Amino acid sequence: MAEKVVLKKYANRRLYDTEKSVFVSLGQVAELVKQGREIEISDAKSGEDVTAFILTQIILEEAKKKTLLLPVSLLYLLIRFGDSVLSEFFDKYLEQILKNYLAYKSAMDSQFRKWLELGQDLSNLTQKAMPGLTPFPSWMEFFSGKTPEKDAGEGEGGR
Repeated sequence: MAEKVVLKKYANRRLYDTEKSVFVSLGQVAELVKQGREIEISDAKSGEDVTAFILTQIILEEAKKKTLLLPVSLLYLLIRFGDSVLSEFFDKYLEQILKNYLAYKSAMDSQFRKWLELGQDLSNLTQKAMPGLTPFPSWMEFFSGKTPEKDAGEGEGGR
């Protein structure tokens, strides 16, 4: 993974990328994170680490666009229990839960893709191995009560 991108947050809420010597928007910071880059943001005046605050701000901006990020009931719990119960959950478990979910989703997507490919292969092989085979007898045979076996028997001097 590439080195951390170091940003400075100024009092006017602007973010300065020290690597490229340019100001960046929250959207550009989000893109860096989506590319897998780690971000470190400090307040330009105090030096305080404000990374979590800015990343939360990015998430909230995304939620504004989609009108719903977290269920209202969860937001109530976050406000009620704040730093006590929920901080431990977020610190210890939430990240691992999301990682497990993403790994499981990726494995299931891969497996489903393999099943689809296998189904297509079997369908193609069956068509090549048994040309003209249909899953049902022709409608005429079904309604007339005749089967290929009966027809063959009648031709041999049967009834």
